[in-house]
Amino acid sequence: MNAKQRVNAALEFRSPDRVPYGEYAIDSAVAGKILGHETYLRNKAKTQVALWEGRRDEVAQSLKEDTVALYKKLDVVDIVNLMAEAAGLLPPRDYQPLRPEKIADGVWKDLEGRVYKYTAAAEDITLVEDPSLWTWEYAAEDFLPEKVYQKPDPSQFEVIDYVAERLGGEKYLIGPAGREVGLTLLGNMERGFVEMGENPEMVEEIARHLTEVGRREDEDFIRPGVDAVMWGQDFSYNRGPMVSPAMFEQMAVPFCRERTGHVHARGKRVFKHACGNNWPLLDSFLAIGYDAYQSIQHSAGMTLSALRKALGDRLCLWGGITLDSLMDGRLEDAERDVRDAVALGREGGVILGATHSIMTGVDYDSYMRLLDHIASQA
Repeated sequence: MNAKQRVNAALEFRSPDRVPYGEYAIDSAVAGKILGHETYLRNKAKTQVALWEGRRDEVAQSLKEDTVALYKKLDVVDIVNLMAEAAGLLPPRDYQPLRPEKIADGVWKDLEGRVYKYTAAAEDITLVEDPSLWTWEYAAEDFLPEKVYQKPDPSQFEVIDYVAERLGGEKYLIGPAGREVGLTLLGNMERGFVEMGENPEMVEEIARHLTEVGRREDEDFIRPGVDAVMWGQDFSYNRGPMVSPAMFEQMAVPFCRERTGHVHARGKRVFKHACGNNWPLLDSFLAIGYDAYQSIQHSAGMTLSALRKALGDRLCLWGGITLDSLMDGRLEDAERDVRDAVALGREGGVILGATHSIMTGVDYDSYMRLLDHIASQA
């Protein structure tokens, strides 16, 4: 079997020649060592600063060349996820860089007063202060498709299309689609939940508008040569869902199901990246129609074996290799995880991968040795 056939067998609960392997992402700390040079690939903070400074084409060239080179080297990898942050979609070539002012070491402020801060642990830059967060007044009519939908510039897909042309024949590619429309959180998570509780009818109406926007976006965002799409909004914390299952059923499921159905109608599978304890939401995942569930967080009580027992052949599972083992360099534990996952996946329904991604902090030497173990599936 080739990579596409292997992944499709797993998704369809048929026996693959070996259990397919892939990662949501390989962060730059590990990817750069594999490549032998520094890269923008999954280098979130470096990429953000470069885009702020107008160095888009420099970023694009690195992402194109380094994505292809990395996955040419990693023969054992079957899946290339082009929807990992700082890995695929770009601003258009004629975009206007934000160019915020650096006001302290690792802190920036833009002309609207928004403050951004570098977080070393995640090697990322996040918005930490927004003066308009609680003063902005939301109205459903502001989210009508004719006001929100903007046809994307083809240059935004420069990396996606480049990689699809060069790796599409040998790897299973996950790319973009229109917006997900899961939990519609207006502003940020805190204000979003306030609006959901105080103005549920408005939030639902906005979600309906955005669902139509997503349908229109699919026409451009689903690219030739891509096998599936991935959506990545988290619905849960470590202890359980962010909203009650009943509220999730009302406020998210209809829109998720509509979006998934539209992508399926275009002949693509839908992969769902969802951290946290999603046990109370599994029936909703099935009702929505996701094809695969990724980021199965062991530390939140989600295990491959327990999920397989609960779900049977109704949802393909992607994960199994405990991230803590890779972070701590406990190779024997990671190898045991591989053996257990392979045993579950011999008849399909399992894709091997870390319980999130190969993130900054993963022990490089242990990971490279684990790849050999995965290749042998011993």
